[in-house]
Amino acid sequence: MAFLAVATSLMLSCSTDSDSKQGDKTPLSQAELHTILQTDDVSGSVDMVMAELYSNDSSTGKIASECYEVVNTDKGFTATFNNCVLNTTDNVNGTLNVVYETGSQQAVFTATFSDFYIGDIKVNGSRTYSIGAGAAQNSVEFTVVSDIELVLADESVIEEVGTKTLAFTFGETLETSTLAITGNWTIEMDGNTYVLEVDEDLVGTFGCDNLVSGLLYVGKNGLGVTVDFGDGSCDNLATIIYPDDTHEEITLGD
Repeated sequence: MAFLAVATSLMLSCSTDSDSKQGDKTPLSQAELHTILQTDDVSGSVDMVMAELYSNDSSTGKIASECYEVVNTDKGFTATFNNCVLNTTDNVNGTLNVVYETGSQQAVFTATFSDFYIGDIKVNGSRTYSIGAGAAQNSVEFTVVSDIELVLADESVIEEVGTKTLAFTFGETLETSTLAITGNWTIEMDGNTYVLEVDEDLVGTFGCDNLVSGLLYVGKNGLGVTVDFGDGSCDNLATIIYPDDTHEEITLGD
């Protein structure tokens, strides 16, 4: 779970979607892409909460921290947060319920949130986590199936539904370890539905702030673009490829 939390920061470069509606036919703009990429940071804050629980051994059924309490149930546990500070910024409040899946060869559990607050963001819905060995040697794989709604401070609503798989391959050092992301998911916000499909594994390293390679298809209101994250170089650049094969270089951050 701690590695899942670290992956969240890398996934800032990886969150966009599309829609089959026949409304606005304007292709995805650079500003719009930035907004969608930032959305993954918001939804990823949910994973940071789960990482906090597991790094402090939530299975004990006892108070694991001064600001939250974990109590075992027949099928999992509940965790109640009382103004906890995570990542030095976000105050977490509310109760979440975790249920473990039995009979699976992998570790599988579902976390359900009901009016759960991370800072001023309200979270409702569920995320199901599957954890197991990856296909490559020295690798581990996480799959996250989301069906969550995020209500921001300005009362705007973001809905995320779909599946992402994160495969970590461990190098000799943390900086040489890699993260590969695959999956398909949708994001609904501001009256638009964005559909994201990973066409070529999105790859990041822990020594670089952004994804370094991979292709992500992003569809919006019937039109789609492809985002190319590069050739493996550690930089903050990506390229949007429009349907007419026009290329536009963008920056992903600082």
